[in-house]
Amino acid sequence: MAKSEETRSLIVTTAMRLFTENGYDRTTMRAIAAGAGVSVGNAYYYFSSKEQLIQGFYDEIARQHLDAARARIGGETAFAARLKTVLLCWLDIAEPHHRFGTQFFVNAADPESPLSPFSDDSSAAREASIGLMREVVDGSDVKLDPELRDQLPELLWLYQMGVVLFWVHDRSAGQKRSRMLVERSVPLIARLAALSRLRVFRPVSREIVDLIQDLAKKD
Repeated sequence: MAKSEETRSLIVTTAMRLFTENGYDRTTMRAIAAGAGVSVGNAYYYFSSKEQLIQGFYDEIARQHLDAARARIGGETAFAARLKTVLLCWLDIAEPHHRFGTQFFVNAADPESPLSPFSDDSSAAREASIGLMREVVDGSDVKLDPELRDQLPELLWLYQMGVVLFWVHDRSAGQKRSRMLVERSVPLIARLAALSRLRVFRPVSREIVDLIQDLAKKD
């Protein structure tokens, strides 16, 4: 890893630790710089604000998830197994940050916030996650309605966002309820996806595709 990337990653890691320990609002850029052992000016060189640090956190989690998930699904062709592995992999990577997750969600839940997973600022992490879901679909043996295939990765990402929301509020030990949610809901999604290729269910899948396309249109 290049020195600049090491420094950037160190600042993000330090910020996440301090956000968890002291709270997002009470943590200053000066404190983050001191904790990372860099100057305040250097911290601002990489991140112009605390909000950008959260984006850095999103990007870092997305990168770690992409690398780890790809390694775990290699050689697996069953759609349900691939999807479950990818989601459980995210829970594994995110687990150390669970305490912080409850804090950043307050800001991310605001649709006008740059921290929203749907914002332009979050596009890199969002596109990386959707791209991973595309790999889940394309590398599997699932048979789909052709028109649904192109939209399914984004649908799966939205499903993942639902899992993330549940995880944020999950107070069970090791977030075991979130894992149960994945274990029990993925087979249902796999069955619904497989049904889309049947002629009797195609009108429903086409309506889903139309809805997604309409929602994606910008006013």
